[in-house]
Amino acid sequence: MGDRPFLGETAQLRDSLPVSFETPSPSFSRPELSASSTPRGSYAQNLLGPRNSDIPTEPSASSPFLPDQPHIENEVPSAPYPSRSEKAGKRRKWVLAGVVLAAVALAVALPVALTRNKGGKSAASSSGPGTSSASASASGPKPTGVSGAAITGGDGSTITLADGTTFTYKNSFSGFWVDDPESPFRDDAQPNSWTPPLNTSWNWGTDRVYGVNLGGLFVLEPFIAPALFQKYPGVIDEWGLSIAMAGDTSSTGGLQAQLEQHYDTFITEQDMAEIAGAGINWIRLPVPFWAIETWQGEPFLAKVCWKYILRIFGWARKYGLRIYLDLHAVPGSQNGYNHSGKQGQVNWMNGFMGLANAQRTLDYIRIFTEFISQPEYRNVVPLFGVVNEALVSTIGQDEMKSFYLQVHTMMRNITGFGDGHGPYIAIHDGFIGTSNWAGFLPGSDRIVLDTHPYFAFDGQPNLDPLVTDDGVGEPGGIWPKQACQAWGPGMNTSQTGFGVTIAGEFSNAINDCGLFILGIGNNPTYKGDCTVFNDWQNWNSTFKAGLMNFALASMDATQNWWFWTWKIGNSSTSGTVEAPLWSYKLGLEQGWVPPDPRLSVGKCEQLGAAAPAFDGTYQPWATGGAGAGTIAPSATAAFPWPPTTLSGVSGIPYAALPTYTPTGTVQTLPPPTFSPVPTPAPTLDGWADPADTAGAQTPVAGCSYPNAWDSSGAVAPTAACGAPPAKRAVKMMADRDVAPHMRRQ
Repeated sequence: MGDRPFLGETAQLRDSLPVSFETPSPSFSRPELSASSTPRGSYAQNLLGPRNSDIPTEPSASSPFLPDQPHIENEVPSAPYPSRSEKAGKRRKWVLAGVVLAAVALAVALPVALTRNKGGKSAASSSGPGTSSASASASGPKPTGVSGAAITGGDGSTITLADGTTFTYKNSFSGFWVDDPESPFRDDAQPNSWTPPLNTSWNWGTDRVYGVNLGGLFVLEPFIAPALFQKYPGVIDEWGLSIAMAGDTSSTGGLQAQLEQHYDTFITEQDMAEIAGAGINWIRLPVPFWAIETWQGEPFLAKVCWKYILRIFGWARKYGLRIYLDLHAVPGSQNGYNHSGKQGQVNWMNGFMGLANAQRTLDYIRIFTEFISQPEYRNVVPLFGVVNEALVSTIGQDEMKSFYLQVHTMMRNITGFGDGHGPYIAIHDGFIGTSNWAGFLPGSDRIVLDTHPYFAFDGQPNLDPLVTDDGVGEPGGIWPKQACQAWGPGMNTSQTGFGVTIAGEFSNAINDCGLFILGIGNNPTYKGDCTVFNDWQNWNSTFKAGLMNFALASMDATQNWWFWTWKIGNSSTSGTVEAPLWSYKLGLEQGWVPPDPRLSVGKCEQLGAAAPAFDGTYQPWATGGAGAGTIAPSATAAFPWPPTTLSGVSGIPYAALPTYTPTGTVQTLPPPTFSPVPTPAPTLDGWADPADTAGAQTPVAGCSYPNAWDSSGAVAPTAACGAPPAKRAVKMMADRDVAPHMRRQ
C-alpha cells in the first residue's frame, strides 16, 4: 500500500514553501455575479446556506476549453460499432489471430504494434490511438522473469512515444509505470508511494484523492479550447462548432479532421506521465454520449472519440492513475450550459421530451457500465459519474431521485452487489447543497455524492483582494480561510449524513475573470481590473503565494478533490493561456499550485479554521460491505420510475408525454485490439453481463416527436401517441448511424 503522510510530514513539506515575498500587488474588487451568468455549477452551500434563487432555470452561460493544433495526416475512418444483436445475446470472444484487420475495422480502434528485437524479445510500440498503452522503453527495473526491453520504470526512466521521440519520466514520489505488451491489462503500476497500486483496493476514508480533470478533451468548452472556437466567430457551443466544422471546406477544415487532431494532441501521454509525477493519483474524465452514437439532427461527431478514450484508459493504466469516468453531456441537455453540448434549454427530465431524453441516457449509462465493469477495466475505472451537473432547481429533486434510483437498480443488475462488483456510482448534488441529500437511499451499494465548490460563480461580490495593500497577514487575504469555512464543515457533515462525498471540480478562481469563462459573448461580471487576474506572466511571488494558499486550503477543505482542469489551451489571438486560474499544469509550472498535493493536509487547521473532522468511517453498505444493496422499500416508494410528475409540462396529461420503446439495437463499445495478439488472446467484448439482452430505446413506429433539444415551442401533446405513421419518426430510426454531418435538418 505504500506509506501515507502524517501531519508532521505534511507540516514539514508545507514549511518548505518560500516565505519571503516581493512587494504586494494592488488590491482588486469584484461585483455581484448575476444568477443568469453561471457557466459551471456554483457550490450552493457556503456559509449562508443553499441559494436556490442563484441558480438559473434557463442558463445562458457556459464553460470553456481547447488548443490550436495542425491537421491530422492519416485519418482513421469511423465504422459502425458492434451491436448486441450481432453478438446473438452472447459474449463474443475477441479472438483476433488471423482476423485482426477485420476486427480493427469493426471496432474503430487502432492497434498496438509490437516490434520484435533481434533476439526475439518484445518492445512495445504504439501505432496510434485506441491502444491499451503507448510505447515505452525505460532504463528502470524489470519485473522478475521478464527479459528484453524494460516494461516498467521509475524516476529517470525513458519513455519512447509512438513517433520515436522520448521523454524522461520524472516522479520523485516513488511512482513507477508498467507497460507489458505480453500482458496488456496488467494493473500493478503505482503513481506514488502513498497511493495503492491499481491492483490493490482503494479504501475510501483512508486513501485520499488528489485529482485533476481532463476537461475539454472530449466535451469541448470555449474557455478550455479557445482556439477552436475563435476560428468560427459566433459559435458558442460544441453543437454550433460541429456544424461550422462540418461546413468548413478549407485545407485544414472538416469536422472529423479537426476534432481528431484535438483528441490526438490536446492531452498526450506525456501529460499523463506529468500528472502522475505531480503527486496526482486520480483523473476525472468527462465524456459525451456521442462517444456511443448520435440520432438524427444531432451534429456531433459520433463514435470517433471512443478510440481516444480507450487510449486515455491505457495511459492511466500504465501510470497507475485511477479514473472517475464522468458522463458530461446527455441528450437534450441536463443544464442548458455549453458544456452539456448545447447551450440554452434544459430538455432532459424537463419539458415535453424530458422523459424520452432520460430514457436514452439510461441506455448510454448502461453501455458505459457494461464496458468498465469488465474485469480488465474494473481497477482502472472504479468510479462512474452518471450525469454531470443536472440542474435540480429546474428538474426537481424528487424527479432526480427517481432517476438516480433507476440508475442504481440498472447498474447493480449488471454488476452485482458489493465491493469489487463494478464501479462506484457518482451522483451530483445539482447545486442544491450536499445537506439536501443526507439520508438518500440508505442501504444502497456504493453511491458517491459529488459537489463542485466554486467561489467564481457563487453570486457574491467577492471584492476582497488576494493580497492586502499593507502586506500584513497570510498571502491570499480572506480566501484560504474562507474556503475552509465555506466548504469544510459541509463536506464533513455529508460524509456521515450521506456517505462518500467528493469535490469533482474546483479551481483557483475567486471571480469570473478569464477568456470565455462565462461563455462566448458574455463579459466577466467582475467590476475590478481583470487584467491582474489574467496577466500571469507578471504575477509576483506574493500573488502566487496567495493563490498557493487558496489552493491548499481548498484541497484540505474538500478532502477528496479533482481540480478543474489539468490544462487550458492557448488563445489563437494571443498565443497564450488567458484563463490561468483554471490550469493546474500552468500553475504547477509557474509556482501557484503545490508541487506536492500532500502539502494541503492540515492547512485549514494552520489557518485557524475548523480542521476536517471526519474520522474515515462510513456505513458498511456505503463502501460495498455488509448490507450493500438492501434498500428498504420505504426509502424507495416515493421515487418510482418513471416519475409520476415531470417539470416543465404543466397542464399536459402526463401519459401523453412522448416516450421511446426498448425494441432497438443496443450499441456496444469495442475493446482495444492488439497486433500481434497476446497469448492467451484477450476475450473481452465490451459487455460485462451476457444476461443483459434487453433492447435499446428507439422511437415508437408511427409516432412523431418534438425536437429533443428545443421543445419549448412545440405543440403540447394532448393524448398518448397512436396517430398515423409520421415520416420523421421513421427517419429518426433509419438515420441513427448516419454520419453526423449528413443529419442536419
